[in-house]
Amino acid sequence: TYHDEVVRQFASLLGTERNCAGGPTPRNTWISCEETVFQPGDGYHDRDHGWCFEVPATTAIHRARPEPIRPMGRFYHEANCTDPKTGIVYMTEDRQDGVFYRYVPLDRDRLSEGGALQALRVIDRPGLDMRNWQGRTIPLKVRMSADWVTLEDPESPDDSLRHQAFAKGAARFSRGEGMWWGRGIAYMACTDGGPVGAGQIWTYRPGAGIDEPGEIALFVESEDRTVLENADNITVAPWGDLIVCEDGANEQFLHRVLPDGSLEVFARNAMNQSEFAGATFSPDGTTLFVNIQNPGLTLAIKGPWASFRG
Repeated sequence: TYHDEVVRQFASLLGTERNCAGGPTPRNTWISCEETVFQPGDGYHDRDHGWCFEVPATTAIHRARPEPIRPMGRFYHEANCTDPKTGIVYMTEDRQDGVFYRYVPLDRDRLSEGGALQALRVIDRPGLDMRNWQGRTIPLKVRMSADWVTLEDPESPDDSLRHQAFAKGAARFSRGEGMWWGRGIAYMACTDGGPVGAGQIWTYRPGAGIDEPGEIALFVESEDRTVLENADNITVAPWGDLIVCEDGANEQFLHRVLPDGSLEVFARNAMNQSEFAGATFSPDGTTLFVNIQNPGLTLAIKGPWASFRG
């Protein structure tokens, strides 16, 4: 980073299918996850897919064993984020009738050892439709108390986890995409939520204890595709703003979301109409890395960031 040159790049995980956003953990690893539920007999596949995998984030050349973390559930995974205080992992599902999951591990440093897979339920409003497709039935910035229902069959051979969740009153989201943890909050993008299907960003604030209710709120909802079109990957900047990657049908932008929920265009893909993806800051906060999905180009943006810090 400091010398503006690529030092090393290598494959860290093989044997998986359609790995999507994933997310970092507090123990210097990355949880990669599969956005598919292919099974043996589906085309060339010889094993079940739809799992999470933990990969060491190391500069030494290392290839992780593709061992699925089965207790974290088998579904259309997109992204995840980890609460560094509790070790709970929050996860999105890229389905138009998806749910918001969390995994409460028995051992926060050994996720494969087992735990509880749960889905979010809005208290006193079971089965609440969070998509707002018929108008803004869920208002902006109103915190709703939420608890979690436990799912009994995380390995889900029939891809039924979301249906198990709905039967227990879980809230319904559309196409959960990027997630990031920042300032005690889990941020979640739903790429085609809202009245015009242009995307939403949600916040979840955990309760004081693992079993205490938390609060879910609609933070951003686009009503104009020229302002924000289909929020996808997100990250929290070192100074607290959200950086949002678009995955729309037109020109692609990076947006900056301020703490009050207002948006500013930050960058434009002038190369083509392929989406931005995987925005993340270097550990020292000086460099924003972001990809252009096609042709597979990684950009390093140096700032300056001082004017953004307020």
